Amino acid sequence: MPKRRVKRSVARRFKITKTGKVMFAHQNHGHHKMHRSGSRNRRGKEPGVLAPEFAKKVRKMLSYV
Repeated sequence: MPKRRVKRSVARRFKITKTGKVMFAHQNHGHHKMHRSGSRNRRGKEPGVLAPEFAKKVRKMLSYV
């Protein structure tokens, strides 16, 4: 039986919490922040929680991380 592999790209993008939620970092938060409002910038800082239907797929790709 072949070894099970983790999708490395998925492992870099998502983290699984102790309770099983799948967290991700918001996109477009690298630079060019001056023209955005402060509240928009702050929203981009905090991690997002993935919707359950997508989280199931991500957990399958991160089979044993």
